[in-house]
Amino acid sequence: MSERLFDEKTLRQLDQLSLIANRVRAGVMKGERRSVRRGTSLEFADYRNYARGDDLRRVDWNVFARLERPFIKLFEEEEDLSVHVLIDASASMDFPREGEGEAAHHKFRFAQRVGAALAYIGLANGDNVAVTALYGAGLNVTWGAHRGRGRSLALLDYIAALKPAGNLDLVAALRDYAMRFSRPGLCLFISDLLAPNGWQDGITALQGIGHEVAIIHLLSPEEIDPPLVGDLQLVDVESGATADVTIDAPMRQMYVQRLLAWRDEITAHCRKRGIHYATVETGSPWETLIMSELRRLGVLR
Repeated sequence: MSERLFDEKTLRQLDQLSLIANRVRAGVMKGERRSVRRGTSLEFADYRNYARGDDLRRVDWNVFARLERPFIKLFEEEEDLSVHVLIDASASMDFPREGEGEAAHHKFRFAQRVGAALAYIGLANGDNVAVTALYGAGLNVTWGAHRGRGRSLALLDYIAALKPAGNLDLVAALRDYAMRFSRPGLCLFISDLLAPNGWQDGITALQGIGHEVAIIHLLSPEEIDPPLVGDLQLVDVESGATADVTIDAPMRQMYVQRLLAWRDEITAHCRKRGIHYATVETGSPWETLIMSELRRLGVLR
């Protein structure tokens, strides 16, 4: 299943990137990642157990000869980065559904590729990576945390097998995650943010324990410019609630204005709270988000 997410050429491109965290609390755990903080010390600090995919040049072979177990040498200016990839797996991400639009525009498929790419980059750089599908408080499904390039195939298979379903309270799901995974790190949240009860308090909970948060906001082309006219009954795919509406030119214009205002509000909130925010239309190439926009925001380099 992982072969459907990426080809080898894409993986080679992802190998050239690394995740950046500038505001995560330091000193939580030592590891093999080079910190973005500048330092000159190369003094030995500690050992950790070898994990599949680690660079064999980092193994202390003298220790291996004595203990017959491989250990990786760590140095003072290096620290482990904890990477948390959170993917909204609610029913609203299952759009457009089969027969309703182009498969290439599918929000959850787009989210899978972006989440898998970011998690793969973390593994390739020795970060401690966890990937969670958000289905609801107490129902979130997590892979990891794992470290090392050797975990990549299992990661891609896990993400490829995920399916969106159900009604999701984003605030409750994010708070639940914050309570269960309290080690601060870089938290990459991928969602359409279509949540009647909001999402802001959930992000606040993540920031409250020290996470540096990036929100990747997905909307399909059909949601940005809906191809609808006439008398319609709209159905909420998560709650099943219905609404009868008449869509004409003034109504379409009002919808577009409110959508733009909503995204402006999100941008302002994120800027005020120090949250990285990228909004993307799923009709655009997902690689552009990874290779360009997230690098511009300082999440990747």
